[in-house]
Order: sequence, then C-alpha cells, then structure tokens
Amino acid sequence: MQTAYSKEELRKVLAPLRGGRVVLVPTMGALHAGHASLLRQARVLAGDSGCVVASVFLNPVQFDNAGDLSAYPQTPEADLELCRCCGVDVVFMPTPEMMYCADHSVSVEETHLSGVLCGAKRPGHFAGVCLVVSKLFNLVQPTDAVFGKKDYQQLAILRRMVRDLDFPITLHGAEIVREQDGLALSSRNVRLTPEHRAAAPGIRKALLAAADSYRCGVSAEDICAGVCAVLERIPGVRVDYAEICDAETLHELTDCKRPALLAVAAYFGEIRLIDNIELSR
Repeated sequence: MQTAYSKEELRKVLAPLRGGRVVLVPTMGALHAGHASLLRQARVLAGDSGCVVASVFLNPVQFDNAGDLSAYPQTPEADLELCRCCGVDVVFMPTPEMMYCADHSVSVEETHLSGVLCGAKRPGHFAGVCLVVSKLFNLVQPTDAVFGKKDYQQLAILRRMVRDLDFPITLHGAEIVREQDGLALSSRNVRLTPEHRAAAPGIRKALLAAADSYRCGVSAEDICAGVCAVLERIPGVRVDYAEICDAETLHELTDCKRPALLAVAAYFGEIRLIDNIELSR
C-alpha cells in the first residue's frame, strides 16, 4: 500500500496504475467497520488487476458548525492500518491547505435534491460535499466510486452530479452496516454519552416499526408523527426531521407504487445521528 500526502504524489503513484479499473472510496477518516465494508466492496469491484484508492480527508467546507468540525475524531494511524487490512492500494491523505487555495472561489452546487432533508437543515453542506468529491474525481480519475447508503441523500446528489457534469464514473451504493443492537455505524457514535449510546438503537427500532406500518397502508403523515413521538420520549433527544419521500427524487411521494424512503435525523444531546430505511408496499 502506498500513501500520498500531496496532489503531486498522488498523480505520480497513480500514473503506472492507469488503464485498468480504479475504484475510489472517499472518507473523512475515523474509519470503522462501515468504512471497511466500502473498502472491501471496492476491492471486489477492482479485482486482482485493478486499483483501490481511499481518500482520508476531513473536509472543512462541508461543515456548517465549527464546533462539529473541531470535535470530529481523527485517527490517521488506525485509518492507514484499516486500509491496509482491506486491500487498499493507495491512500490519499491531504491537508486542507493542499486541497484548497486560500482564495478558492469556485463552487459545485446541486439545486434540486439538496433542498430537502439534511440539505434543508445544514445550509451549504452538500455544496461542500460536491466540491470535494468533484476535486477527488478529477485528481484520481476513477472508473468507479463507492459510497454508503447511510448518507442516502449524499449518494443521490452525487449520482445527479455525475450525470449532469458527465463524469465517466459509475457510483455504487453500499448497504448500511450496523452494530448488533441496530445502531448504524458512524464516526460520531464515539461521542455519545453512555446513556445516549444505550438509547440510540431506538432509531432503528422506530424505522422497522414504521416500515411495518407503511406496508399496512398507514399514511406517511401518521408514520412520521409516530417516529417523532417514539424518539422524543427518550430523555435528551430532539428530532431534526422524520420524512417519507420518493427514493429517487427525495421530494414528496406522490405515487405509493414508487420506491419510498423514510429518513430520520435526531440529536442525542449535541450529537446528530442520521438513519434511513427503504419502504415498499
């Protein structure tokens, strides 16, 4: 495994590997078993002759809260070891100063899918995601990229960006990896208090109950109200949103025969957790 800390090093390392399949897994570091599943999926996609590239970069421009950025865990040595164990060929670990010029003034913004769910609650977040991912696409020039479905809206927005900007890249969605008690893996989980960590699997339980209600024909409005009621009974929990939407457009579901998504974001104390479940009738 090779590690590149600058754009020049990355280009030099990748030059002899071009011509075959190159699979990119962008991450913000603090890697866990969920990231490992993305990296292993990338290794399968690349095969024995292809190349897996992982980026480990805490992207400052996608944070709307300076406190959240400063508190985000960083574990570079452990991240490198996990990448090595998952068969990664190249790890790109730039600094913010390396990725962004001090007077950078170009943005990449999606305007349809990003105005709802997390996008409505975190202004500028997805513009920051689109900017850094487009830069990584240009630097790595992958044939494929793997993203987790826990950030379902992010994946939908990036699919739209790839389509509209004609990136010759195939995006792959990886299923959510969970703890044994159902909590979706997240780098933020380590910041939960013991009480909130014990209560956090309630999100998954509420989602599963909601999926059963949806199959039984209960209205979207009643389902979302029920999810909010269940979560807000937990001390110290505040629901940011619970919404059922069209799984493709992320906007209001107007045809119950189309694939649907129930997405939830909730604060456990100061820690914001997200989760989702695909619905069908």
